[in-house]
Amino acid sequence: MTAPALSAQAVVLQEPRQLTLRRLALTPPAAADCVVDIDYSGISTGTERLLWTGRMPPFPGMGYPLVPGYESVGRVVDAGPESGRAVGDTVFVPGARCYEEANGLFGGAASRVVVPGARLLPVPDGLGEQGVLLALGATAEHAVAGSAHPPELIVGHGVLGRLLARVVLARGGEPPLVWETNPQRRGGATGYEVIDPAQDERKDYKTIVDVSGDASLLDGLIGRLARGGEIVLAGFYEAPISFDFPPAFMRELHLRVAAEFKEPDLVAVRDALAEGRLSFNGLITHRSPAAEAAAAYETAFNDPACLKMILDWSGANG
Repeated sequence: MTAPALSAQAVVLQEPRQLTLRRLALTPPAAADCVVDIDYSGISTGTERLLWTGRMPPFPGMGYPLVPGYESVGRVVDAGPESGRAVGDTVFVPGARCYEEANGLFGGAASRVVVPGARLLPVPDGLGEQGVLLALGATAEHAVAGSAHPPELIVGHGVLGRLLARVVLARGGEPPLVWETNPQRRGGATGYEVIDPAQDERKDYKTIVDVSGDASLLDGLIGRLARGGEIVLAGFYEAPISFDFPPAFMRELHLRVAAEFKEPDLVAVRDALAEGRLSFNGLITHRSPAAEAAAAYETAFNDPACLKMILDWSGANG
């Protein structure tokens, strides 16, 4: 008997600023794949905003229509014999490329996905909706772990900026200072300080991590470095990166781009959560049924009070 065809409700960007919820056919699972029913997915205000506005720079797999999303958690409902997973596992899904009629970039915003078991990270059942934050936590871990000196200054107090500060503290580092120009986003700090950049006169930072995504800030940040200092670009930048050479030369600038997180980063964050060294509390501020995805994306991108919006996919596979 032929197995029934798989399909899912998915967030689809038909083209920039045209977002719908559509049922899409899924590619049949292979022996190493799992079928995962998604419980929650998060909306990224960095990469997904660029996809939504059409300003995403050329990127592998880019093309509309597309399914965005790389912050999903769900339950394995079918596990191939070579997948290494079991039915019933609660897992983090860092995206999927399983759609017959759309590009999977990054492919996690759907009610069901087909994904290789090797890409899935088991998560504790008790983590619930906070599991969607594992991707940003791993991004923060990746940015911090790659520097010889822990970040002393973080630029931006959105979810990623907050997680960077929390990761520094979880790793035993000194409390970093965080810059935030929006007064609405200066609250919520625990164990570190958040100020307006105009209040800071320091010019000897060893490591600065920028999560603003604003390439125009680079020259100003170089002026805040100690000699031999490092700037880590941990945001996603649509504009070309450039800087004045003489100040960078005088400081022997080290410039690092923190690329995509890897599995060890996810594991490190999961372990820090389990050990109580790291918390995701207070970072999810908005929730929406997946059926109202279009309005949820508008809120996520345009409401400064929205730190992290999640979509609830309950019942979407019925």
